[in-house]
Amino acid sequence: MPAVLAIAAHPDDIEFFFAGTMLQLGRRGWDIHYVNLCDGSRGSTTMDQQQCAATRLQEAKQACEVLGAKFYDPIYADMEAAYTTENLKKVTAIVRMARPSILLAHSPVDYMEDHEIACRLAVSAAFSHGMPNLKSDPPVDVFMDPVRVYHAQPVGNTSPLGDPVIPHFYVDNSDVIDEKVKSLACHASQKQWLDESQGQDSYLETCRQLSREMGQQSGRYEYAEGWRMHSHWGFCGPDHDPLREALADILVESTGSSKTA
Repeated sequence: MPAVLAIAAHPDDIEFFFAGTMLQLGRRGWDIHYVNLCDGSRGSTTMDQQQCAATRLQEAKQACEVLGAKFYDPIYADMEAAYTTENLKKVTAIVRMARPSILLAHSPVDYMEDHEIACRLAVSAAFSHGMPNLKSDPPVDVFMDPVRVYHAQPVGNTSPLGDPVIPHFYVDNSDVIDEKVKSLACHASQKQWLDESQGQDSYLETCRQLSREMGQQSGRYEYAEGWRMHSHWGFCGPDHDPLREALADILVESTGSSKTA
């Protein structure tokens, strides 16, 4: 069974930016894998760090069940993301366990460091999955099949400086948007945090709004997610494009961006 692995920073990031595409792949028989590298433990103004981590772990597991995905535990606390060999070994182990042909990651340039570090670790782990001289933590056997990395849209669909980020292509989410929002609703502790820290009146409506914005940009769909494809060098052959192939019937190319990033 082909596999897709989503690697994100915080609990709820996958639900905001990746989940629609994952649901569409799941409907087509793909094996779905899910990991947030941060434990979410600092995303609250009402819970202490330990309580917050425990709460958000359970919420993430519930969301994972909605998506029909296999769950992997986080590896560090919020705001402790760092590109280190120790963390790379942990993420490489997850990639080797999941054995994906599609790896979904954050935008390389995003609004905060946790997202960017998660992206860097995901890309490097996709590169190192076949390196027997890089011992993962825990030890997992290498595999040599190609892995193609795709980047989700950054928060707000812009760079941190406000420049628009145009995807390479759009995936239709119109028939899975309710399931996507249901998975996000599992992260109930985030409504209060997002309202206070980022002024989001309703995080569920924000999810629909961002998906609607991508749908409008596609020129075809009511709701969509946008994706950019990472360069193939060191990862796979130049024509290896499993996401486009798997979702060809619900995918439209962008007219405003080149094929690869």
